[in-house]
Amino acid sequence: MEPVTLGIIGLIVLISLIAIRMPIAYSMILVGGVGVMLINGPMLVLSQLKTLAWGQFSIYSLSVVPMFVLMGALASRAGLSQALFRGANAWLGWMRGGTAMAAIAGCAGFGAVCGSSLATASTMGKVALPELKRYNYSGALATGSLAAGGVLGILIPPSVVLIIYAIIVEANIVTMFAAAMLPGILAVVLFILTIAIYVAIRPEAGPKGGAADRAEFFAATLGLIPVLVIFGLVLGGIYGGFFNPTPAAAVGVGLVWIYGAFKRTIRVPEMIEALKETAGTTGMIYLILLGAELMKIFMSRIGLPQATAEWIVASGLPPMMVMVILLVALILLGCLMDSLSMILLVIPFFWPVLIDLNGGLYMPAEGSGFGMSTEDLKIWFGILALIVVELGLITPPVGMNVFVISALAKDIPMSDTFRGVMPFFLAELLRVTLILSFPMMALWLPGLLSG
Repeated sequence: MEPVTLGIIGLIVLISLIAIRMPIAYSMILVGGVGVMLINGPMLVLSQLKTLAWGQFSIYSLSVVPMFVLMGALASRAGLSQALFRGANAWLGWMRGGTAMAAIAGCAGFGAVCGSSLATASTMGKVALPELKRYNYSGALATGSLAAGGVLGILIPPSVVLIIYAIIVEANIVTMFAAAMLPGILAVVLFILTIAIYVAIRPEAGPKGGAADRAEFFAATLGLIPVLVIFGLVLGGIYGGFFNPTPAAAVGVGLVWIYGAFKRTIRVPEMIEALKETAGTTGMIYLILLGAELMKIFMSRIGLPQATAEWIVASGLPPMMVMVILLVALILLGCLMDSLSMILLVIPFFWPVLIDLNGGLYMPAEGSGFGMSTEDLKIWFGILALIVVELGLITPPVGMNVFVISALAKDIPMSDTFRGVMPFFLAELLRVTLILSFPMMALWLPGLLSG
């Protein structure tokens, strides 16, 4: 059998295993391990496994992952989500659709100290859903806005998926965090505008909330200060050069713990729960990384990524058209797998294609490809990839954020939730189009910081 044919069969088997709900880590380990054995025999797999796990997990850059996961686990127990929603609702709740807008703003703020989309959707859903029901919001708008707001956790720094992408393509994590800021803010603005348009067309879907009195307004606004302090010290310390991402995550963990201890929301039982959650989540991420590395070894030995790159380059398609095709493929794959797995599985295929289209890794041809350096291409593609990966979290049939919110809102049909996220899906497509058309939206801030 031709090696490339074997690789294609391996991918089909992998996607089939994922489709029948076999855990992605086990699927990649099985397909990658069996594939390498078929090519080079079992001894190579055994010798690889002897050092592969250590080689993967001892990378210093990966030490930031459990720290940011712990920061998010503590944040969800510390009461930060309630403070964020209460503060945002004091500012926005008086408007038609304002409580849903406050939920979006709360998701953005919580994502800035959590870094996980599913945790953001789950935590903010528990806080905001009762208020949305109290003001008689339609089920579609209430659950749709929360499911869509949850996706903000994957892009607004710090983001675990963004860190993993940076490690795969050997990009600077701090630079990627900077590149995500403006697109993240753009998402918040577009989501709030989407709600405003939605309630303008259907006023009964998002009634006005009660305006907060002066004392309540100031108390709720003061409650936002701890979040701003934590976010400012963590990211400000990174951008200011005071510490790199791993110590920054440790600082964030300490600050969130201090806040929770002061509020008496984090005691010994909550701390133990957060540590257990961190261990489980980190173990899952590392196991997926191990499976992805086995798949990478399998695919590189049969030459499928290189063959794919050569085929696409030889097709003569314009680079921008290829970029659009790759982004559409990511959206479709989002219907089958979670965001982290998609980044780990697909980026090693797509990145060599983009490098070749751009004129090579080190010396892009003048005026060729995308008209930018390889470093800028890493940043631009990374932001675009993460945005379309976000779409997978609200796209049927998987739509993991939709399932999370539906579990909290058992009285609202899931079909209503999927219908409610569709306007936000269109807003995300608009964001992709804007960043695709104007790369400086992702490149301006990193260039400013490096300059």
